Amino acid sequence: MAKCDICGKSLSFGIKVSHSHRRSNRKWHPNVHRAKLIIDGIKKRVSACARCMRSEKLSSNS
Repeated sequence: MAKCDICGKSLSFGIKVSHSHRRSNRKWHPNVHRAKLIIDGIKKRVSACARCMRSEKLSSNS
């Protein structure tokens, strides 16, 4: 599932509107990547979105 383990960002829904204004449902997936993180001396793999990676919430990236 596309969900960030740090901030909780997940799938969001909305409406796609064409040029002729026909409306249909759509969804946005967050940009989630697998990252290695050292927590209490143990390497763990977490799913993190690009914003969390960029904002140094994964400070101990290895």
